[in-house]
Amino acid sequence: MPKKSSQDKAEGAMDKVKGRAKESGGALTGNKDKKAEGKADQDKGTLKEKKGAAKDLLK
Repeated sequence: MPKKSSQDKAEGAMDKVKGRAKESGGALTGNKDKKAEGKADQDKGTLKEKKGAAKDLLK
């Protein structure tokens, strides 16, 4: 069963928060890999939010 648009948006928001935390932690510790991983999580979250918004438009 496909996910609802609100579920995609919520997961996207959580991915963005998780990504910001990883990026900040990486910046504080000087861990470039963790910082990059955080940015990737934020990008993934943005895509999920946009997917949810697109589903709303197609209703």
